[in-house]
Amino acid sequence: MAAAFITLVVLSYLLGSIPTGFLVAKAKGVDIRSVGSGNIGATNVFRILGKGAGIFVLTADAVKGALAVRIAETVVREFFFPTDNLANIGRPEVFYHFREIAGICAILGHNYTCWLKFKGGKGIATTAGVFAALAPAAFGIALAAWLVVFAASRYVSLASIVAAVALPLAVWLTGNGGLLIGVSTALGALAIYKHKANIQRLRDGTENRIGAKKPAPPETKT
Repeated sequence: MAAAFITLVVLSYLLGSIPTGFLVAKAKGVDIRSVGSGNIGATNVFRILGKGAGIFVLTADAVKGALAVRIAETVVREFFFPTDNLANIGRPEVFYHFREIAGICAILGHNYTCWLKFKGGKGIATTAGVFAALAPAAFGIALAAWLVVFAASRYVSLASIVAAVALPLAVWLTGNGGLLIGVSTALGALAIYKHKANIQRLRDGTENRIGAKKPAPPETKT
């Protein structure tokens, strides 16, 4: 089991570490780290490269998280408990622990990608993908909170911070176990920490709103 566990951790991290935003921008001749907010996430890609590129990066980053959880499910089912009825296995909690660990590793891979000197995104989309797979009802509540705050403020960062606070509450309200509540709390705190620069800009009144005047298009390499 130890070898499979280590393999799952490494694969989940590497899956999460794929720097989607950086790669999409690089394909267009832009170093996304040197323009806009400098972040490799979907919001900065959206502002700099447009809606299509932003939606693609958002989707891909979410899929990384969900896929890590699904891979963990497959590992547990096929190698440890080859049965479709998880209620009948001797230790069903092992199944859920593997899924949670894989999700955490994918998020850490996104936030601290080894391909960019351990500087990555803020993990919101990848966290969304993880919890869409782990706790769909809680994810739906957090997403609703995000949408309401974004619609009212047009600040992606503020909406993401509120969703990060709402997530562990939603996990608790939807009847999930203590471990998942703890995981969601830790990941929510990490997401807020990654937004520390945004929080300062919100305080200063200098944070960018979606729908505000776009920055000048970056020069592309010829």
